[in-house]
Amino acid sequence: MCEMKKIYKFCIGALLGTITVSCVDQLDSDKNFKDRMTLEDVFTNEKYSEEWLAHAYSYLKGENMDVGTKDNILWCFADDIYFGDRDIYNTFKTGTYSEGDRQSWGASYKGIRQASIFIQNIDMNMEFTEAERADLKAQARFVRAYYYWLLLRKYGPVPLLPEEGLDYTASYDDLACQRNSYDECVEYIESEMRLAAKDLPLDRGANHTSRPTRGAALAARAKVLLYAASPINNPRPEDTERFTDLVDHDGRCLLAQEYNEYKWAKAAAAARDVMELPGSNYGHRYVLHTVKKRDEAAAGYPKTLPPYSDNDFENADWPNGYRDIDPFESYRQVFNGALSMFDNPELIFSRGQNQGDRNLADMVLHQLPTSANGWNTHGMTQKMCDAYYMYNGSEFNRQTFLDTCQVENRFVSEKEGKAGTYPYLKKGVWKEYAWREPRFYASVAFNGCVWPLLNNSTLKDPKPVEQQVFYYRGNGNGYTNSNFWLRTGIGIMKFVHPDDTSAAKGNKDYVKLKTEPAIRFAEILLIYAEALNELEDGSSYDIPSWDGSASYSVKRDINEMKKGIRPVRCRAGVPDYTLPEYQDRNVFRKKLKHERQIELMGEGHRYFDLRR
Repeated sequence: MCEMKKIYKFCIGALLGTITVSCVDQLDSDKNFKDRMTLEDVFTNEKYSEEWLAHAYSYLKGENMDVGTKDNILWCFADDIYFGDRDIYNTFKTGTYSEGDRQSWGASYKGIRQASIFIQNIDMNMEFTEAERADLKAQARFVRAYYYWLLLRKYGPVPLLPEEGLDYTASYDDLACQRNSYDECVEYIESEMRLAAKDLPLDRGANHTSRPTRGAALAARAKVLLYAASPINNPRPEDTERFTDLVDHDGRCLLAQEYNEYKWAKAAAAARDVMELPGSNYGHRYVLHTVKKRDEAAAGYPKTLPPYSDNDFENADWPNGYRDIDPFESYRQVFNGALSMFDNPELIFSRGQNQGDRNLADMVLHQLPTSANGWNTHGMTQKMCDAYYMYNGSEFNRQTFLDTCQVENRFVSEKEGKAGTYPYLKKGVWKEYAWREPRFYASVAFNGCVWPLLNNSTLKDPKPVEQQVFYYRGNGNGYTNSNFWLRTGIGIMKFVHPDDTSAAKGNKDYVKLKTEPAIRFAEILLIYAEALNELEDGSSYDIPSWDGSASYSVKRDINEMKKGIRPVRCRAGVPDYTLPEYQDRNVFRKKLKHERQIELMGEGHRYFDLRR
């Protein structure tokens, strides 16, 4: 940073906590002079140093959340989710937004500045051991690189600030920084994440799970390299859409214009680095979360529906098959608060509960129906609903349903509902929702679905549990004259725990706390498969591991691609892809994009996947 030697203590208070002073104190210039604190004061004190780093973390909230609510992220502008509350989408459609809406530019650079000062000065703090200083510096390095990643993903190429910072007393012209190119940003972030990984531990205790680990740094690196390899910055010769007009002040194009296959190989190797981290989960640090199958039903917890007989996964127990697991509950628990961050074996990075006011519990309030005192405004699009596979792994086709099901039989009858003819479906439900894959029932609040609402029985004024909810016009949960109705007519069940309900509008006391899934292992597996698929047959690259301790031979190997796809499909309770689907690069690419759409629904990926 510039030669800034004095920092006012009231600034430190604004950054690290609140200092209360009287009016007389504020007018006492001598006292204010004495209250000045130097960087040396901060970085020779254990408590102040920790607080400085905590403030660097603090800008990861709000608009910088990976998974959030209508007020801070871009879900309304993809094709999977629609927030009806406050008509956020229409604000942008009609151009009534301001430059401050959803912008995270300023917060990100404040976080970068805070982390940079920490990195520059923490080594003077002898109250920490050498190992502790190395860990703390690596955390700050991760946070700084992660802010740059969030900026790059959202804004494209951004300025990379000097390591020593900027002299704020300089002229505007001297302070002005041109954008770096996309590849320069990626190279910097990738290098910083590798450097951070060297001093970050593989695991942290239960009290420090929101701090990054080695896996978090390497996983973020894999995400960055995937984006760098994608068409937005790596167009193939046949790609017609190129950002040739995105140039800097000197006319230099900021996004790559020439295709480079090696970028895909680097992304695959980076994902492999995460997959190869050692641990106690079948020899690896990360594994997809699974739950053993349930033989008896209970309120909010249906009996396990045996997955499709595919003569493959059905013949083996997890991790080689789905014979002994409950795919529905396995997937549902990853998001709904049933697991702490420490107990979730596939969670790689998360802000934990450090989400601010607009946390995932607040998001669930916007998903809950009106009859459960929810805001009832968080809807799923028909396109997203239709994307989920059928029970046997085939794609849903509405026309096939209409052609094969007579009009008079298209809704579940009372007899069929009582008999459980269609698992998860009760009387009056449209039968196109029958026999869908387990992730569908864990994610989609279709018209006529059952909301468990088990905490209703513990309210001061108890209400019924396991409520069947319809969204028909005029119904209490359907269209009304207020804003609190689903614009799409389809709700979202993902992130909702069976216990979740609300005692009154805006009350989160009966909603389980949720851990934000910023990066999880399923995403890394899909990155690995996607990157390998893009390599030409016959191409092969020898790429060293992140620390140089090993080397990977990276090529389009179907057996390696299966390592990325099969665990995700198996945990989901759907059959693997067919051999022809693996063999055809274009077909596999479409399947992979479809898999990401389903597996990562509601986790902040779709908006960017459609654009990269």
